Parts: sequence; structure tokens; C-alpha cells
Amino acid sequence: MGLMRHIDMRIIRSDGRSMHMKVVVTGAAGYIGRHVVEKLLEAGHEVVAVDLFNKGIPEGAEYCPVDIFSGDSDIYDKLGKPDACIHMAWKDGFVHNSAAHMVNVSAHYKFLCSMIDAGCKRIAVMGTMHEIGFHEGVIDEYTPCNPLTLYGIAKNALRQALLLYAKDKDVNIYWLRAYYILGDDMKNHSVFTKLLEAVEAGKKTFPFTTGKNKYDFITVDELADQIAAASTQDEVTGIINVCTGTAMSLADRMEMFIKEHGLDIKLDYGAFPDRPYDSKIVYGDAMKINEIMRNRNKKHN
Repeated sequence: MGLMRHIDMRIIRSDGRSMHMKVVVTGAAGYIGRHVVEKLLEAGHEVVAVDLFNKGIPEGAEYCPVDIFSGDSDIYDKLGKPDACIHMAWKDGFVHNSAAHMVNVSAHYKFLCSMIDAGCKRIAVMGTMHEIGFHEGVIDEYTPCNPLTLYGIAKNALRQALLLYAKDKDVNIYWLRAYYILGDDMKNHSVFTKLLEAVEAGKKTFPFTTGKNKYDFITVDELADQIAAASTQDEVTGIINVCTGTAMSLADRMEMFIKEHGLDIKLDYGAFPDRPYDSKIVYGDAMKINEIMRNRNKKHN
């Protein structure tokens, strides 16, 4: 892995500004994927959207119903020989101990290796804070991983295998590690979604934990902007936290959410215990993503 040695004239203009790329987004109809497609289109990129169905994929993207897990060696050609691939497809991402995580991890690995071997120069993959396991404090690219769920174990294994495979190849790898996501909440599966569902059902109280644990919260819109920017540049690679770099208690963020949406509901603190694998405080080191966003903004000015 490393920065590419050659300059692709389709990508970089003589003044150093980025040109438009052809970008494949897998899982393009998903909760995060559809927002990433929107951000890429806004930036002027050509987007090939891959998913099992096309409902929710923004207009302007080319829908491509290719089975990326078919094992076909020509998958890169079938996807239109993209300049970049943002791999977000993942079954049962909200079910942390689903057996599907371990069953499917080799298919993800084979797909990504096929894309690299065929000549895709930029491979971005969604990671997760759950690769780390129980950890208190800031997480950077060197933080040891000891995942405590099948989801975290599978993502961690894929990251290790992919970085090892790409080590000496002419490809940029971006492992985009996400944290606590909210926004567009009726398409999410978070506690914020459950809160909205309780309000719709006419509930006046919401069973809750102590809410004392602190997390790195990011809106799906800001997250998508970071993902799109990180995956279409060549200066910063490797493990990249897509995050805010700050921690807020779950209770404070929930109370803020209730106020922002004008909800008539109260949190019933202590009704549920905190999950044993949730850290008391965890947030991402935002140094690399901040550098990427600064570079992007400079090029746009």
C-alpha cells in the first residue's frame, strides 16, 4: 500500500486540482450509501451505484445490479473500470452478533482483491469502532484491536487481510472507521430511531440506560461528506477515522435530539443496563480526516 507513483491525467489537472472520477459505491441504497452517492454527485464525480435494489439511490447515479460476490474475475470490467471503489455493502450491520458476518467475510475479501488485481487504484472500505472492542479514550490508527462482537471480529479480520494483501501493490487503501451515526433516523436502526418510533406510537416515556457513556457522534450527512472526500484523494491513506474527534454523553445527545425535534417524550434513565462491551468514553482521532477536509476545501477555493 502507499501513494501511487504515477499521475493519471484523467484524475489530476496541470494546476493540481482534482478532476472527476468514476466511483463505484457498493451498498449504495443503504442508510449511509445513499448519502455518499449524493455527496459524490455533488462533487461532480460519475457514480456507479451497486446494490440488490435501486430504491433510494439518488438520481444521477448509474444503477448497476452486478453481484459483486459472484467470484467473477472480471468484476472490475463489469463495474466499468472505476477509478475508485467505496465498499459499503455489508449484511446485518446493525445486528452485531449475526452469523452472517463471519460467513460472508471471505466474499468481501475476494471481491476487494479482485478489484485490486484488475487495476482499481483506490479502494475504500467502511470500518467500525467495534473493531477495537472495549477501549476508553481516543482511538487512532495504532490503537490495539480486541473486538467483542462478531461484527467487530469480521471487520477487523477483513481490514488486517486487506492491508496485508495490498501492502506491495500499486493501490491506495482507505479504511474508513466510523463511530456513532445519527440523522435521517427513520432509515437508521439506532437508539434515535427507536425514540422516534416510540413517539409515533404515542409513548410519553422512553426506557433508557444511564446515558453516561460518551461517544463520538456524527450526522450521516457529515459522515458521507467525509467518506466521499477521503475516497477520492491520494494524499492521506490507511486507517482514517471518519468522525468529529469529540465525545458527548449519550444522555446529552439524546436530550439535544429531543429538543431539536420538539418531541414530547421523557427519558426513563436506568431502565436498561449499559451494554458490557460499550466503553465509558470513546472517540476518534480526527487528525487525518481533518487534513483531508482542509485539503479538499483549499482545492475548491
